Amino acid sequence: MQLLFIADPLASFNTKKDTTFAMMREAQRRGYAIYACQPQHLQWQAGGQVEALVQHIRITDAAPGSTDWFEVLQTQTRTVASFTASLMRKDPPFDSEFFYATHLLSQAEREGAKVFNNPAALREHPEKLAVMEFPQFLGPTLVTRQASAIRAFHAQHQDIILKPLDGMGGMGIFRVKSDGLNLGSIIETLNQNGGTSVMVQKFLPEISAGDKRILIIGGQPVPFCLARIPQGNEVRGNLAAGGKGVAQPLSASNQAMAEAVGAQLAPRGLLLIGLDVIGECITEINVTSPTCFQEIQQQTGCDVAALFIDALEHACKV
Repeated sequence: MQLLFIADPLASFNTKKDTTFAMMREAQRRGYAIYACQPQHLQWQAGGQVEALVQHIRITDAAPGSTDWFEVLQTQTRTVASFTASLMRKDPPFDSEFFYATHLLSQAEREGAKVFNNPAALREHPEKLAVMEFPQFLGPTLVTRQASAIRAFHAQHQDIILKPLDGMGGMGIFRVKSDGLNLGSIIETLNQNGGTSVMVQKFLPEISAGDKRILIIGGQPVPFCLARIPQGNEVRGNLAAGGKGVAQPLSASNQAMAEAVGAQLAPRGLLLIGLDVIGECITEINVTSPTCFQEIQQQTGCDVAALFIDALEHACKV
């Protein structure tokens, strides 16, 4: 197999915890050829096929966290369809350029490429809004551009979380308690006078036990999740915001929830899903570049990267 990873710059990877790196390492262990590019390296011209300027790389034996973890064997231009599979692993934000890249990858699919996660499914399932399909698993949630609706939601629920629809890693998340302190300023910052949609959710006190990242691969939940526990006075559990990651077995109820989500979304080409759960409520459904492979493996021994490459191999044979 020859795998193309469409991702952020390789030099930016923190190999101690990067999930795309874990995928690459497992693929190379199986003898696969690894190629990489960034979304801006994709292009199409009438009469031809979608192609990319790619680097054929080899993962070295450098210590985790080293910057010399890869070496470039060759740089060349190839069609996306010439690879066994391509993995879209560009981190959010889901901006216009990400959107355009998925359209190029959809064209590549029409030319015979296999792309995971499916580009059309990426467009149809933005991280925050994908939860709307599963209201039975949600706490009180509002998506709006109306400041008055946000104020009414706060008046009803008293303790709320506000966040932008295009954030990642806990960026731009605010909590407003019953006193309403700074609610007006936060609305102005996020809502931009009605120009930007905001997600508002009732604060879930179960966050003290962690914001659980549940991975779903090929429709099946990984048996362990990573509970990302807020530290100090921080309300966010995201690892990027300083949360502590604690791997733990899935509860029976979280297992059933993840199976239901996987059964509905996996057939749409979403090979890898990162379900964010607080208590018994889904807060986000991550499909662009879900993470936490390495943290789970390091703490439990469950080789998530191997489970993923197994599923990728199966998907490529179908």
